[in-house]
Amino acid sequence: MVVAEETRSRRKNPLVTALLVVPLVLLAGLTTLRLIGFDGDWYTLVALSLTPYVTAAGVLLGGLALALRRWWTGGIALVLAIVLAVLVLPRLSAGDQREVHGKTLRVLASNLLYGQADPKAVVDLVREQRIDVLNLVELTPRVVDGLTAAGLFETLPFRVLHPAPGAFGSGIVSRFPLTEVNLTGDSATKQPGAQADLGDGVVAEIVAVHPISPDVDTPQWEREMKDLSRAAGEHGLRVLAGDFNATLDHAAFRTVLSRGYNDAAEERGEALAPTWPSSTPVVTIDHVVVDNRAAVLDYRVFDVPGSDHRAVFAEVRLP
Repeated sequence: MVVAEETRSRRKNPLVTALLVVPLVLLAGLTTLRLIGFDGDWYTLVALSLTPYVTAAGVLLGGLALALRRWWTGGIALVLAIVLAVLVLPRLSAGDQREVHGKTLRVLASNLLYGQADPKAVVDLVREQRIDVLNLVELTPRVVDGLTAAGLFETLPFRVLHPAPGAFGSGIVSRFPLTEVNLTGDSATKQPGAQADLGDGVVAEIVAVHPISPDVDTPQWEREMKDLSRAAGEHGLRVLAGDFNATLDHAAFRTVLSRGYNDAAEERGEALAPTWPSSTPVVTIDHVVVDNRAAVLDYRVFDVPGSDHRAVFAEVRLP
């Protein structure tokens, strides 16, 4: 009898209960933010970007609580983890693609880390993957010189470049003739847009995406993300590619997708492949986003020496 009472006492130890309830409250808070579509400030943005990991942690928390016979705590944790899993797990399965028979466009986007990425590695990747359109962000004048020396513009002769020091420059380089157009409005870091003439009367609109990092100015990041969300049906076939500083768990990014776009990684079941930081990839903030009238044939990520981001590649077939 004494042993049984001691066992019940251990099970009801308030310190153990508190140690389980605190992460449960955090799990519930993040789940609520995710469900209502509220990005909040920098700290909640960081938490939301970790949603896939929080989902796994919720399962472990629920299992631990049940093992310690905290039935309500364990049950609630597992329910919250299941809710998040319903949102996250579909990213592992490829979706059915539209049956379209237009031209194919091979797109690569790379963040060059203040121009520190290895220019030769970028050019080698362009040649190996037979890239048609290359979007470069954090493009500096010095790295443009390096890319020139490495022969980039011999392979992709057409360009719209806005190099600048630090993180503020961007550019589009293409196998096809480009005409620069403003597709994003004003932004702190240059986000150039261009119309690529693919021939036979087919034009694709390209945007090199790089909204300001939300840790610098969260409201500005949100405004610049909204500038990307013009409805696809209101313009030509458009591809947005680059460093969005956002994951699929951020409402601002999902708003972009809701206006007639698909995330190429999600379409190919690769949306949990992280892109940053490249040394130990954790979150997926680099994307190729395509008009949902097109089909995504392939998606991959590549390491780029010297950069802290992995490059993202998609092969897109236009209608």
